[in-house]
Amino acid sequence: MKELLSIAGEYLLGLKKTNTDLLSIPIQFPEYTILFIPEGEGIYHADFGSFNFKGPVILFSTPLQLIYIEQSKPTPVSMLQFHTDFYCIEYHRTEVACNGSLFSNIHNQPFINLTEKDVQGFEHLLNDIAEEFKQEIPSEIVLGAYLELFLAKSSSIRAKSIDDADKPKEKDDQMEHFRQLLDEHYLTLHKPNDYAQLLSMSPNNFSKRSSRYFKKTPTQLIHERIVLEAKKQLHLTRQSIKEIAYALKFEDEFYFSRFFKKITKISPQAFRAKTDMSVMADLSKQ
Repeated sequence: MKELLSIAGEYLLGLKKTNTDLLSIPIQFPEYTILFIPEGEGIYHADFGSFNFKGPVILFSTPLQLIYIEQSKPTPVSMLQFHTDFYCIEYHRTEVACNGSLFSNIHNQPFINLTEKDVQGFEHLLNDIAEEFKQEIPSEIVLGAYLELFLAKSSSIRAKSIDDADKPKEKDDQMEHFRQLLDEHYLTLHKPNDYAQLLSMSPNNFSKRSSRYFKKTPTQLIHERIVLEAKKQLHLTRQSIKEIAYALKFEDEFYFSRFFKKITKISPQAFRAKTDMSVMADLSKQ
């Protein structure tokens, strides 16, 4: 395991070459995690979703997302992890555009498929990162540049992929409308029937169409959208749990905490403690 620590001993960036046995049981990492799998196939479980994949592929997960991989035969994997204080995808969203594409997107599958040419490029980048780690004093600037390039290339592949498995062969305009409505109203509309009414659909038809189009039920999508915003506020602001609960329209902080733990398997307090409040929390106050 090659890793970069802050002066205070906090984990910033790490690269580990192992195999998928490490991920055969559910696990939560406090960092953003990138899994480069050049070969093999299996099922990637990430929170609510289960996604079939076939290498070469890169899988992505956000801090403390519950993930594991099902495979009949373990395969090699390069695991690249980073903390927000080393590279904040929210702060660099205009340069890299990976937040909401590779990470933190409740609609897309959390991986990208690669061509052989892509594989060569990413292997070269990972080797460059490994070589920099071998230096007596690894350069944070160099490592940060390699990471940004890795994320930028991944985002580009995501954006250009015309055979993206996230998109059904036929576009469903009503489900695309639901996607927009959810982003607009997730703070106030928490029940599937609310959205079914806005879409002039029966609850049963709405649920079936959502499951077929997004591979998730409306309830799953609504809950994931709320949790996504909660994680962002917990990690990137210094608001109290009570203030976040109020901002997310929960009756009180205790109900919010129960909801958050039910979905993520960890309390809001523990999530904030394990991921470490980002330095971006201070910038957000300026």
